[in-house]
Amino acid sequence: MAHHITKAVIPAAGLGTRFLPATKAMPKEMLPVVDKPAIQYVVEEAVAAGLHDVLMVTGRNKYALENHFDRVYELEATLERKGDHARLQKVHESTNIADIHYFRQGDPHGLGHAVLQARMHVGEEPFAVLLGDDLIDERDPLLQRMITEQGKRNASIVALLEVEPDQIHLYGAAEFEPTDDPDVVRITGLVEKPSVESAPSNLAVIGRYVLRPEVFQVLEHTDPGMGGEIQLTDALQQMTSAEWTGGVYGLIFRGRRYDTGDKIDYIKAIVQLASERDDLGPELRPWLRQFVASMH
Repeated sequence: MAHHITKAVIPAAGLGTRFLPATKAMPKEMLPVVDKPAIQYVVEEAVAAGLHDVLMVTGRNKYALENHFDRVYELEATLERKGDHARLQKVHESTNIADIHYFRQGDPHGLGHAVLQARMHVGEEPFAVLLGDDLIDERDPLLQRMITEQGKRNASIVALLEVEPDQIHLYGAAEFEPTDDPDVVRITGLVEKPSVESAPSNLAVIGRYVLRPEVFQVLEHTDPGMGGEIQLTDALQQMTSAEWTGGVYGLIFRGRRYDTGDKIDYIKAIVQLASERDDLGPELRPWLRQFVASMH
């Protein structure tokens, strides 16, 4: 039976060690991408897809996340007094964006363990999982298409992206069979971070999932895998062949994605997004051209 999906889970318990020392006292999810923290883009994407009930699975030192989406009366009063309604509106946007809940993961035992913590909140209905390192351009809707596909096939859906073969070792790789839709494949196997030689394809799993609640039962009995952690990929691998879970399908994403989990890609994301904005692009693009030309 198809369910109307209303809930999104955002795992946000990682330590962000690749961005030290910036993340020593600030969650990596709060690093700004132009003028908004990365996590806000992710929440906005969930809301745009109709998911207004958001659970963040957090860890230690993550209070800034809760503060960002909470009211800041002193700041609001100051902006109100100054008549700075444009900035006041931006502050209100993050406060009123969604119905956001928080759950402390405790000991971080991997992505699969983080998703399992959402079980009581989600209940027995399909739900979305959005990872904060992947920003999907709002002009290229992905999550809504995944939700539609989930309703049509009554299966779990993962987002796939075609990557260069020499990059597949950074991702989970999908083994698959085609379906009647060129953008949708039936996943028959998943391999976490395979070598180039052993990868079943160059279709990589990226950080968007729409999952049936049966994933919780599978995760409960999934042993720690790579890195001694409970891997979501391992649970999905089991679900590919377990009929009672509905199987796993992949939606191939052909739009714009920004990886903010890697320093170089994080900088690229800021430059790309800023250069395409109406308020920043006209001044930034000519400067970029001059800067690049001066490097030759």
